[in-house]
Amino acid sequence: MNSLRSLSSLALLLCSVLAQAADGLVVLPSPHSAADTMNRLELAVKQRGLQVFARIDHAAGAAKVGQALRPTELLIFGNPQGGTPLLQCAQSAGIDLPLKALVWEDAAAQVWLGYNDPAHIAERHEIAQCPVVGKLSEALADIAASVVTP
Repeated sequence: MNSLRSLSSLALLLCSVLAQAADGLVVLPSPHSAADTMNRLELAVKQRGLQVFARIDHAAGAAKVGQALRPTELLIFGNPQGGTPLLQCAQSAGIDLPLKALVWEDAAAQVWLGYNDPAHIAERHEIAQCPVVGKLSEALADIAASVVTP
């Protein structure tokens, strides 16, 4: 029964990713609250030796100007070891670095984790064959999977 639940969860994750792949955004549902998802993301990033450059709370910013916004936070992170090889393939990729991940809660109270697909970034900058793209994709997928695991 537990393995069936795991397979169902994996299928849901894959469907979510495929549904969002067209615009270059990988999106995964999270079983955790928005705050817990972001805390888990920040911890996972730090545990992998990546630097957190900023954690931006868009909902808090909205509240400061009297606007309502469901939980929405952005984490900006990375390191030169992963980013520099991408920049060596095309310096214009620097507009998409450091890496970013967004956690938000939708109107149905479902929490989501989204990030830019490194393959999409590489296509955007016409460097699809850049050797580091696969490693970046794997690293982000591993981080995301660890965050949204129940």
